[in-house]
Amino acid sequence: MRERLEALSSEAALAIQQVTTLEELRELKVKYLGKKGELTGVLRGMGSLSPEERPVIGSLANEIRNHLDQLITGKEAALQAAALEEQLAKETIDVTLPGVKRNVGSLHPLHLIIEKIEDIFVGMGFEVAEGPEVETDKYNFEALNMPQEHPARDMQDSFYITPELLLRTHTSSVQVRTLEKKEGYVPVRIICPGKVYRRDDDDATHSHQFTQIEGLVVDRGVSMSELNGVLLSFIEKIFGEGTEMRLRPSYFPFTEPSVEVDIYHPEKGWIEILGAGMVHPRVLEKAGYNPERYSGFAFGMGVERIAMLKYDIDDIRHFYNNDLRFLRQFKTV
Repeated sequence: MRERLEALSSEAALAIQQVTTLEELRELKVKYLGKKGELTGVLRGMGSLSPEERPVIGSLANEIRNHLDQLITGKEAALQAAALEEQLAKETIDVTLPGVKRNVGSLHPLHLIIEKIEDIFVGMGFEVAEGPEVETDKYNFEALNMPQEHPARDMQDSFYITPELLLRTHTSSVQVRTLEKKEGYVPVRIICPGKVYRRDDDDATHSHQFTQIEGLVVDRGVSMSELNGVLLSFIEKIFGEGTEMRLRPSYFPFTEPSVEVDIYHPEKGWIEILGAGMVHPRVLEKAGYNPERYSGFAFGMGVERIAMLKYDIDDIRHFYNNDLRFLRQFKTV
């Protein structure tokens, strides 16, 4: 039996030395040292040995088991180290290679303008108000002094969903909703940014979807001169100190009197940028305000028009075409 154990030890040691993978090594361990392994199989024959031989053979079997365990442990460590070296070699980074330039995004130019306009008016005590883009006829037209069959409705060819629902044609509907929520309390001092929709042919200066920012102030003693001061302050902060502004008489059904607001461009002359006026008494009355006690002014501007003038952009469609050559110009604006 001694010879069988020594032969088994030599055979196992050679096999362990030649193994090349951890999986093969685990299989060898089971083959030679497992409960049903070859070493256990040899030891099952110890019953035929004399009482004097048994302790000697038992001691030899333990030495062989310990020896094979050490060989397996050492081989396992060597295989693991080799695998790690191979993995590190595959994952080596050449630090001398040039880096990969990552493109960093930025805010869309329309968002940049909206944020700038909001900052200006918030600095003058205005709050930002929002409302739904799918609006009712009541808030989009009737509450703004445009009842059914009113000719002013023809000025805004609309996208109707049902006879009573449409995509809002202006953010003035947010002004009406805000007045209703205030329930007759003053002061009201808000701006309303958001998308609006009108049936229009898309070209260099028109779009069926565009962005508006409208403003509203309601309080006691609000006057046209206050409107003039607010707009002049806004224009100088957007286009620069000393920018000339003028007001021209105009017509809007929800303001009376109404004006168009122009600025002077050194190369293009006078350019209209927004509409404004004193809130019509009927609009105040419909919203629950006594026009004998309160007055107000409102204004509305197209954000695209402001951006086109400020950044000298000649086609409104650039804002919606997602051309990276165009958008990258505004990273540092």
